Amino acid sequence: MIMNDNKKLDVRYLQLLAQSFPSVADASTEIINLQAILNLPKGTEHFLADLHGEYEAFQHVLKNASGNIKRKVGELFGTTLRETEKRELCTLIYYPEQKLELVKASEKDLDDWYHITIHHLVAVCRDVSSKYTRSKVRKSLPKDFSYIIQELLHERTEDSDKTAYVNVIIDTIINTGRADAFIIAIANVIQRLAIDQLHILGDIYDRGPGAHKILDLLQNYHHWDITWGNHDMLWMGAAAGNDACICSVIRISLRYANLATLEEGYGINMVPLATFAMDAYADDPCTEFRPILSGDAENLNEKSIRLTAQMHKAIAVMQFKLEAQLYEKHPEWKMQDRELFNFIDYEHGTIMLEGKIYSLRSCHFPTIDPANPCVLTDEEHELLQRLHHSFMVSEKLHKHIDMLLDHGCMYLVCNNNLLYHASIPLEEDGSLKKVEVYQGQPVAGKNLMETVGHLVRSAYQNDTNPVERDYAIDYFFYLWCGPDSPLFDKSKMATFERYFIEDKETHAEHKGNYFKLRDDEKICEQIMDAFGVTGPNRHIINGHVPVKVGAGENPIKAGGKLMVIDGGFAQAYHKQTGIAGYTLVYHSRGFQLVQHEPFTSTEDAILRGTDIKSTTQIVEMSAHRMLVADTDKGVELRKQIDDLMELLYAYRHGIITPKL
Repeated sequence: MIMNDNKKLDVRYLQLLAQSFPSVADASTEIINLQAILNLPKGTEHFLADLHGEYEAFQHVLKNASGNIKRKVGELFGTTLRETEKRELCTLIYYPEQKLELVKASEKDLDDWYHITIHHLVAVCRDVSSKYTRSKVRKSLPKDFSYIIQELLHERTEDSDKTAYVNVIIDTIINTGRADAFIIAIANVIQRLAIDQLHILGDIYDRGPGAHKILDLLQNYHHWDITWGNHDMLWMGAAAGNDACICSVIRISLRYANLATLEEGYGINMVPLATFAMDAYADDPCTEFRPILSGDAENLNEKSIRLTAQMHKAIAVMQFKLEAQLYEKHPEWKMQDRELFNFIDYEHGTIMLEGKIYSLRSCHFPTIDPANPCVLTDEEHELLQRLHHSFMVSEKLHKHIDMLLDHGCMYLVCNNNLLYHASIPLEEDGSLKKVEVYQGQPVAGKNLMETVGHLVRSAYQNDTNPVERDYAIDYFFYLWCGPDSPLFDKSKMATFERYFIEDKETHAEHKGNYFKLRDDEKICEQIMDAFGVTGPNRHIINGHVPVKVGAGENPIKAGGKLMVIDGGFAQAYHKQTGIAGYTLVYHSRGFQLVQHEPFTSTEDAILRGTDIKSTTQIVEMSAHRMLVADTDKGVELRKQIDDLMELLYAYRHGIITPKL
């Protein structure tokens, strides 16, 4: 038995470690390196929520680092550059390829412009890379220009001995015709280093047209994670083969007249639905199903709007039938009161809800048999089979869902922050609510979130027990709209009522206890305790419910313990929130909440240098600058240092023989 400070050495583990660090010198050097890293400032984390397909705005926020690059350019160049020049430099960093084309078309002395601009870009790159190790910066550099950028970052023209050296490097870049490629490369490096880690708090999908483009962008993004939202879960369910989810995904796309993700992104053929809808609802104005128009959809002509409304109604009716079948199949969900077609008086055009009779806006249901209202017609069944097949064979959809599984989870604890999309179900007294994900097995809090996470993943595993897998696929729809779903947590999803009933008392979706109690600091503390979140400056970070800034609502709640960062990226929510999204930024100095105004377009940003106007609110500043040592990464590095110190002990006491 070998002891070191009363701790038994694991010789087998140390022998494995010795393969990577075969000598005293190697182990010592790594310890020195890790100790140095611990004393660097922590990297900048960006938190975004509820993107809802707004690709252009999301892309721009990443490119400008939520206004951070603009701020750094302002600090670096102060009064040495005019405001127009600083704006031009920022645009070049955000969109280098496109901006270079414009510059080359108008600039008379291009070589001079190249020389000045490269000096400016190097200065910005040096600033954003200052908190990282040379090794980390080197790994982020493009292969073609790695050596050159390293040299320029670490040599300054202020040093008279190096002025000529630096200028010759830049002149040679220009003279060899590599200036454009170099500018593009260093601009991308600046973008990458400005954000160390990206956290998305759910809902990439629905409403906006570019969810697939967002995931294409994230595919090559350096460091990101996602806590799944209810809209993500709906698409994950559709990809797993849940037919109610498939119909809901299509219905929401038609509601906002955004078929780009379905058709262009994933190759889902909408022609069979269009053909069916035009036939089944030929005489129906489908007034209540006219789409909500925003963005490019505002240019739709009346004929297209009419067809969209017909398709919208056709798929909505199918969805209501299919979800009713799920509620009947799973009485343990206690959602049979949502089998609403069963409660309609088709002769009088009324519906009974909670003992009260309401008139329907319309009662034209050519595909419903009043005796069996939740059964699909033969035509609907055939259409569903074709739609189901399209979702199952879409390679790109499944690739994107695999990304969500690889990078995602129901909750995340990171650097003393607890991240989840919507809620943690609570009882009226604030205690954790027990939910039966599996019948007869109530779970709450952390256990609930982990159980749901395991169930979600089991739907995609071929080795899952067939009965469990079938249930997992069904459960996606409960996660979408179930009263005790941690991704929804409301009394009901009043989709049917909003379509068919004028009386707005039926539209009310009563929020769960979490949303009533989350302003209470003690409740937030209890939740964080349950998830093992420690530290004096711990927080819950939340999305899901848009913050109505225009109405005076504050995103900072519970004495600063809770931050709700759904600011309404989706254009359809701009009027409701009064803004166009939030970014929560967590850097070495503390937390800042960045409030974004609506993004015009990428074209405007390139041609006119327009940027998202952002307002920064200081949420919480640290008394000392936070270092890597203060983060989860720091905990890992200290463990590595401890292991390496044991390896050194083993080398020096002859327990393991070092390689010379």
